[in-house]
Amino acid sequence: MLVDALLDANRRAPGALAVADPVRVLSYRQLTRLAFVFRGIVARETSCPRVGIMLPASSAFPAAFFGVLWSSRITVPLNFLLSSEELIPIVKDAGLDLIVTVRHFEDLVTGLPARALFLEDLPLKRKMAWAMFRRLPPAPQVDRHDTAVILYTSGTTAQPKGVELTYNNLHSNCVDMIFSLDIDPRQTLLNILPPFHVFGLTVNVLAPIILRAPVHALPRFSPTAVVKTVAEHKISAMLAIPSMYAAVLKAKSAGPDSLRSVSTAICGGEPLSEAIRIGFKERFGVTLLEGYGLTETSPVVSACTPTMNREGTVGKAIRNVELRIVTASGKPASCGEDAEILVRSPGVMKGYYGKPEETRGVIDAEGWFATGDIGHLDQDGFLTITGRVKEMLIIGGENVFPREIEEVLENHEAVARAAVIGVPDDLRGEVPVAFVLAKPDAEITEQGLRNYAKESLAGFKVPKRVVIRNELPTGPTGKILKRRLGELL
Repeated sequence: MLVDALLDANRRAPGALAVADPVRVLSYRQLTRLAFVFRGIVARETSCPRVGIMLPASSAFPAAFFGVLWSSRITVPLNFLLSSEELIPIVKDAGLDLIVTVRHFEDLVTGLPARALFLEDLPLKRKMAWAMFRRLPPAPQVDRHDTAVILYTSGTTAQPKGVELTYNNLHSNCVDMIFSLDIDPRQTLLNILPPFHVFGLTVNVLAPIILRAPVHALPRFSPTAVVKTVAEHKISAMLAIPSMYAAVLKAKSAGPDSLRSVSTAICGGEPLSEAIRIGFKERFGVTLLEGYGLTETSPVVSACTPTMNREGTVGKAIRNVELRIVTASGKPASCGEDAEILVRSPGVMKGYYGKPEETRGVIDAEGWFATGDIGHLDQDGFLTITGRVKEMLIIGGENVFPREIEEVLENHEAVARAAVIGVPDDLRGEVPVAFVLAKPDAEITEQGLRNYAKESLAGFKVPKRVVIRNELPTGPTGKILKRRLGELL
């Protein structure tokens, strides 16, 4: 299904731009031939059914990715932002014996229990020239429920788990997302998300192949490079996390017309603050559209669109995605009531690799996946995310979601980001403690922020402490690692 899409793009638009990065530009014909080259290399180098890929957003990633699939193997994109110590259990869990990578990551892969195959050591140019005259073999025969990819959770949990995504999971989510967001195949996309992240993989690698659309990839995120690339190549669609948009917003090289070509700017991966949303609109005239998804749902669950946008929400469910909001007792929540979000769709994962009990713990017999996220639906079906089940605080018997407190604090002019956790309290069971990232050169005090919070929050929701810091621990996609915040107290 996925390799077929690449072969179809090769037949229908061989000379069209497929993917470009600062080093090389590949047409669909060249990308397909390079994937064919990787198919042969992988087949010769390993008999393991799973192959690791450690490459940034680039022209090389889709070639290696499709080459692995074409060789009838499962791809395992690896997070190059982790340490070697964090990668070792992932490599062992996946049972990898080969990792396709580049010399830039040599220090990282040294010591991992798998052999590294460096692209610099491969005669790719010679093999590409030879491959241009070869007849291409067909895509491998696969069942739509066969595993295509294993993606390991980002590390915001203590023990990352391998999420098995099937050919049907990924293909259906791409097709339904394209339909629901009405994405024009003439769009030119910007890829600034790492491809080990499910959003980067699906939206910036797989969906463009199905669309036969061009992608410009930046291996390293830089707000200056983003502004330059958008202007030079008239980028019309981009997907990023809020912290990336915040960095672009601060870029001194960006003028009012720098992002004039962008018609679709989707934001996901973490909550979007009002300051970033308003700032982006006022400075660039670009509306940031929020979306929602998870690795386990391949990933897109819902999204706002240019024609159907409700600010503060993550939009409506895309085609073929069902949503339920369920209370702790298992009963349907009422309209506007916060409770756990359940998802059922063709994109729901096959399961956690090698962990059947954990899989059964989140997917019920009817196929409903328990996301662990808290939210509510309004009368029109727009979804709002308010927190995580595990992060919910119980203060004096009252349920409190950290995101409510965080949003209030982030509305303060001196606050860039905020994160709230609960700490034990003898009197109330738990109390909220806020960690705040101050804006550069901002004057801010703990008492001042507590007083500010009192203006909008009930007394029991006001943080007992506010810890002001110059930096906060974040994961590979910019999410604040709340499990590490307690260590800072």
